[in-house]
Amino acid sequence: MTFKSFLLSGAALAVLATPALANCPAVTVSDMKGLTADYPQQFELAEFEEKGSCALTFSQNPAINDLNSKIQGNGDLANVAERLPAEPLVVAPYEAIGTYGGTLTGLSRGTESGTSDLLSIRHVNLVRYSDDLQTIVPNVAKSWSWNDDFTELTFKLRDGHKWSDGAPFTAEDVAFWYNDVLMNPNVIEKAPGRWLFDGKPATVEAVDPTTVKFTFPVAQPNLLNRWAIDYGQTFLPKHFLGRYLDKYNENAADLRTADGFANQAEAVNFFYGNSDWTDVPSPLMKDAEKVKNIGVAVKPTLESHILVEENTEGRKLVANPYFHMVDTAGNQLPYISEINEEYVPEREVVNLRIINGDVTWKQQAMQLNDFPLLKENEAKGNYTAALAPTLGQSPFYSFNRTHKDPVLREIFSDPRFSQALSMGLNRDEINEIVYLGQGKPLQTAAAEHVTVPFLSEEDLSIFIDYDPAKANALLDEMGLAKASDGVRQRPDGKPLAIRIVFASQGTASQLHELTAGYWSDLGLQVDVREVTSDEYRAAANANDVDVMTWKNDGVSGPNISQDATDALFPGDPFNPKGHADWATWIETNGAQGVEPPADIRRLFAAAAEFTQHPLGTDKSNELGAEIMKIHLDNMIKIGVVAEIPEPYVYTNALKNVPPLTAKAYDYYWTYPYRAQQWFLAQ
Repeated sequence: MTFKSFLLSGAALAVLATPALANCPAVTVSDMKGLTADYPQQFELAEFEEKGSCALTFSQNPAINDLNSKIQGNGDLANVAERLPAEPLVVAPYEAIGTYGGTLTGLSRGTESGTSDLLSIRHVNLVRYSDDLQTIVPNVAKSWSWNDDFTELTFKLRDGHKWSDGAPFTAEDVAFWYNDVLMNPNVIEKAPGRWLFDGKPATVEAVDPTTVKFTFPVAQPNLLNRWAIDYGQTFLPKHFLGRYLDKYNENAADLRTADGFANQAEAVNFFYGNSDWTDVPSPLMKDAEKVKNIGVAVKPTLESHILVEENTEGRKLVANPYFHMVDTAGNQLPYISEINEEYVPEREVVNLRIINGDVTWKQQAMQLNDFPLLKENEAKGNYTAALAPTLGQSPFYSFNRTHKDPVLREIFSDPRFSQALSMGLNRDEINEIVYLGQGKPLQTAAAEHVTVPFLSEEDLSIFIDYDPAKANALLDEMGLAKASDGVRQRPDGKPLAIRIVFASQGTASQLHELTAGYWSDLGLQVDVREVTSDEYRAAANANDVDVMTWKNDGVSGPNISQDATDALFPGDPFNPKGHADWATWIETNGAQGVEPPADIRRLFAAAAEFTQHPLGTDKSNELGAEIMKIHLDNMIKIGVVAEIPEPYVYTNALKNVPPLTAKAYDYYWTYPYRAQQWFLAQ
């Protein structure tokens, strides 16, 4: 039968007479129109079309071609249906189908300082937590599965998913990240410990283009949480970075020479930054002339927005034309066209910019004692200021027990010293002055009692009462006698002087001013110095501080279950816990560093074993209780005030913003609240 005769046949008429599927219902969280999703607030495309008895058609940002022209290295765009995965993630907006356009303006202190707030807005990972902070849901990955003993984790990816330059994203990009970058000594000299398991690497295999399997040397039943809350992204563009590796390109050496790189590590890390932390200085900050020669500003991304400009004053990003999410009306997300991130280190200037109505969204490094000012000026700035719980992110002090000064090391290693200084803090006064009476005086440990079953409020009430008499008695008992001027003397006869170095991103300046006064009253010479976050981290990681001070970021149940770094030393390099020489001794089997006391050695072993048992099981709780007891017996951390709500602000033009369930780095700030479906009312 010819095509012409087919058109005249009954078969053709039957095809033409088949009724078209209806338009899909534009459901929102506030009106699901009777549809229920397998996961909260989102559907897979086939699921949505089946439940809605419809076929979804796709639309794009009218400005997407102009935005794409700002992305160095990108070619002309195909239509939106070809740019989306064959299996896009369908997102139900909170209140309304959004409108395209506008610029989200945010403030941070500088590259790598207070920037995770805005990073979390555009962030993606294989999975994430829903905004109930309990349910893990698909994101970049379509699904996942474990074997029976939690040693194999398999992810299924989305067919047809593309990087921001249009190249295919496949399981090879996940395997490349782990095998060819993290575990490649020609690129990363030392494999990051958080991606080793019982000190050994995993095996990561691209089974087929949409299937990647992780095999672990020991059980890792809680590790999925890491993908759901982590700042890192466990994939890298093999097509882009692999060009510089001899393994994948026989002409790699010539390419490295042409692009101005001396070796494989220099080439890869020019774009990768030697870290999964994605706001390390971009190539635009490292060498703008080299970028001009190469013709590409940054490596491709899967995030909702991609960096196109960066200098010492801030950075600008535009919408990713290949982003994998659509709303329930078929509009490709994100709605917001551009992000403008400005670097403003001064707290007073940040508040002024907010009050003047210049800021779209701000939640990180907002201090509670600024809330009355922000609330008072809501109408003037046309914004909303709200408070959110922080899941007990208590500020803490932790004296450096591997201090370079052997005399201070001995003093700081005596638990009586931390017990005394804990009782020297007037927490009720701190709570009223710094935290407006909204917090709760509590001790702290390696986790917060609000999220794990093996800590009680009684555990966290030791040495929290303000009792200068008992504090002085303990210091006297240690032999730290006062001289005639009232200053306590070290055993070598020198004045007992300490410096509190802090970054206001982690803790409030008023807290340290009060603490310095309380501890001076006990006979210590106390100096307080505020530095940038980068300076603080550099000093602490170099073992050059007397006391570590931050807030307990990353110590909720989900975090500690898969990454017990807060129970270890030195801990997270971004929020250092100090005691680096203990960790070195453990890592080198005693060849280097300082040997920890027996109970601290047990702490390392218990923390490693803790991650191998599902959170909430009897064995997990038993090990968790042991870890917490070691922390509290040694008073490794001095907690101050917990359960402190913190402000966040957003312009009233920003829509589809839900009340925050919690304001917590534990869940990576805004990541659970789906900022891709925010829009700006025009």
